[in-house]
Amino acid sequence: MNMFLHELRVYRKSTLVWSISLMFLVVLFLLLFPSFSRDAEEFMQVLEGFPEELKRAVGLSIETLATLLGFFSYAFLYIKLGGAIQAMNLGISIVSKETREKTADFLLTKPVTRSQVFFSKLFAALTSLFLTNIAFFITVLAMSSWVNTESNNEKTLFLICSTLFFLQVIFLALGILTGIIFPGIKSVIAVSLGSVFAFFILGMISSSTEDKGLRYLTPFNYFDNQYIIKNLSYVAPFVWTGMFIVFGAIAAEMPIYQKRDVHAG
Repeated sequence: MNMFLHELRVYRKSTLVWSISLMFLVVLFLLLFPSFSRDAEEFMQVLEGFPEELKRAVGLSIETLATLLGFFSYAFLYIKLGGAIQAMNLGISIVSKETREKTADFLLTKPVTRSQVFFSKLFAALTSLFLTNIAFFITVLAMSSWVNTESNNEKTLFLICSTLFFLQVIFLALGILTGIIFPGIKSVIAVSLGSVFAFFILGMISSSTEDKGLRYLTPFNYFDNQYIIKNLSYVAPFVWTGMFIVFGAIAAEMPIYQKRDVHAG
């Protein structure tokens, strides 16, 4: 418990900064919705001239864009990008900071098992992401109620917003695996940005080509907002794929973390 609380304290500023940043993005995008909805027809005429591949790549759906859910789904693509960077950065940092700061020997010689250390860090990271998502969802509900004159579909909003947490858990697991395999990473943010943007670009390519096989390679495309709006559910095969990645990564991380050498500071 002490290690869990310690990790939460260490990353409380980072959690607060990322929470405020995602909340700011929500406010910024949804403040644009009233003016967009008033001139929706003009915007639609412009967007209809865009190539279909481009519209699919950036998540534009002409059929629903004039609605709050459709507009938020488009904006959510970029909110997910920020959330994924947060999770990847947190995952790498939380298991590699002792090696970078040369304090791993101090931590791992304490009367606790490495498994306890690992899961304390993991649960602290999950808690940080969960707190971020609570702040994010409250902001979405508040802003959607304020800018939308029609009744909101809270269930659909909840399902869409929940995909941010699922996506972050996947990138957290990938970040932890990266940090354990390469504990000497000097620039965590550079690795995080590079990895997340690579998956993001792959997701845009997958969307533009509608390649179902390629879709499995990028977590950004595991949750289709338009499918959620129409069916109020997720695509099961991709949910299972995401869970496989998370549990598979954790299963791979544990033996490496337990057996890796600890260099004295």
